[in-house]
Amino acid sequence: MKVLFGLPFCPARHPGCIKITLALCIVLCSSQIAAGQQAAPPPSDSEQAQIKTLLQRIDQLESRVKELETKQGIVAEPAPPSPAKQMQDTMENPPPAANPGIGNIQIGNGPTLKIRGFSDVLWSDNDQKGTTNSFALGQLNLFITSRLSSRIDMLSELVFEADSTNEYSVEAERLLLRYSFNDYFKLSAGRYHTAIGFYSTAYHHSTWMQTATDRPFIFAFEDEGGILPIHNVGVSAEGLIPSGQLGLHYVAEIGNGRASRSRLNEPVQNVVSDHNGKAFNIAFFARPEAVRGLQFGYSFYLDNLVPAGLPNIRETIMAVHIVYQSSQFEFLNEGIFINHALVNLPTVYRTPAFYTQISHSIGLFRPYFRYQFLNASTQEPIFGDVGRRNGPSVGLKYDFGEYANFKAQYDRAGTRLANSTNGVTTQLSFTF
Repeated sequence: MKVLFGLPFCPARHPGCIKITLALCIVLCSSQIAAGQQAAPPPSDSEQAQIKTLLQRIDQLESRVKELETKQGIVAEPAPPSPAKQMQDTMENPPPAANPGIGNIQIGNGPTLKIRGFSDVLWSDNDQKGTTNSFALGQLNLFITSRLSSRIDMLSELVFEADSTNEYSVEAERLLLRYSFNDYFKLSAGRYHTAIGFYSTAYHHSTWMQTATDRPFIFAFEDEGGILPIHNVGVSAEGLIPSGQLGLHYVAEIGNGRASRSRLNEPVQNVVSDHNGKAFNIAFFARPEAVRGLQFGYSFYLDNLVPAGLPNIRETIMAVHIVYQSSQFEFLNEGIFINHALVNLPTVYRTPAFYTQISHSIGLFRPYFRYQFLNASTQEPIFGDVGRRNGPSVGLKYDFGEYANFKAQYDRAGTRLANSTNGVTTQLSFTF
């Protein structure tokens, strides 16, 4: 915007700039008219006619501005995203390198290392026999990014956490180097979260970002008994698909896959793959511009498992999702279908699972509800010990600070072979 004759002037004639200029004109005309009324005699008939003509012209220009705004799809500015949403976007798209500051480390003339931390402390109890209520330290997550050049960046999630024996360990949950050719093709290599469904890549190792105290159990991490290959080591490509306002995206991944499910073995094949075949996953999702916050998509995952003492298993995982998120309202829905087919045998085990979650903020409070369902056959060769699990969760999230929140959640879990259990969890989550 420039200044012309003492008034702002936009060479591109952007409707917003025109509107500002008109407002200033009205103010100046009004002040001049008022001053004239105080210091000069009443205007003549010709002057009154001229003023009337100018006011009519202003009304016409305002109508034209509204018409242009409608044609160009200009609407009122949406409410700014929450800190969690801003951080979520940043975790997938690191900003350009900046001068070192708080949370930034730079040695010499090298790239700037940006570090953000997340953690939580919780207390939980349930009525299952043989368990005790306990305070617990959650994961300490150091999210690290660095812009190496205009096209190359890296990100990592370094997580410290304790297991059921109270022993602490550290693991690089994600470690990726990405080269961005353009918005349509970005290539990454390293350890990533597999793009199965929505939750796997929307929420990583930070409870502060998510609404509930925990992840849906179909998206639980492998070391917590999860049945999906959430982590993978390999290469992935992602980008936009030219589709106008539909906002289509794609993700294509190839990696080692996960080892056959066993609590005795590391499920993520970080260094050595147990067979020559590789896991493949492809996902498509849309974010239509007409409904900001809406996303729906589909993914297909294929792998070959080689469990000891059993025939090889062809694993396919199909996932569909439709979600809507705004600053106040959240509605998540996902369905997963896992097929395990024994090679050279007609036997196929099918495991369906889904969850739905809804929440609405009321000031600093956000009550939420989630219902989950998973049904695995007891004869299932990979996770027959999971069986059927279903039940509701009800909770309340309270943002008592911009970077800290408190959650209280009640869970009721029903299983096929045991009585339903009731549990309560409280959690303090924060970022730093």
